[in-house]
Amino acid sequence: MTGLPGQFIALEGGEGVGKSTQGRMLADALRARGLEVVTTREPGGTPGAEAIRAMLLSTEGEGWGARAEALLFAAARADHVEKLIRPAIARGAWVICDRFVDSSRAYQGGGGGLSDAEVLDLHRIGSGGLLPDLTVLLTVPPEVSAQRLALRDGGTGDRIESRGAAYHARVAEAFRSFAVQAPDRFAEIDAVGSPADVHSRIMARLAGLLP
Repeated sequence: MTGLPGQFIALEGGEGVGKSTQGRMLADALRARGLEVVTTREPGGTPGAEAIRAMLLSTEGEGWGARAEALLFAAARADHVEKLIRPAIARGAWVICDRFVDSSRAYQGGGGGLSDAEVLDLHRIGSGGLLPDLTVLLTVPPEVSAQRLALRDGGTGDRIESRGAAYHARVAEAFRSFAVQAPDRFAEIDAVGSPADVHSRIMARLAGLLP
């Protein structure tokens, strides 16, 4: 127990924006301040949620429709929230999560055609409607994202990464709309530039939450 309130930070954005890199850098910076930090990801973070992740992202078979996909993500998140995220926050830890419910809203909602209300209803049922204290939305132009993905995995992404440009454009637009609708919860960060530059921008936006 730290004696200080825990905080929940989610990193969001489309493919190739640098969430994993920035999550590691943020965790290191917070630990240097003496804070307990838990890093995790979605879908995943617990054994049950990781099993669902493997099913969701596998490139074998026909894949899932948008509704089945949303249900699986919600189930993975429910286990993740109950067993890892809420207990960590309760003991005063900072939780840094690579994706959370806004990804379901953007991918299965904006990209897959489900309504935002449907996705949020699943989240309310499965995870009690938990939202991050701050959602860091990393943004890059589509051409930068494509270049980064090509360098990272040679253009052979998982089932969701491999969807077409029109799908990912809808996802990006959905993320932008969420940030406009909830400016107090979202910090939109330009993720073009060196990892150190992007990290500095994130830390500047976090200043109000830091002890």
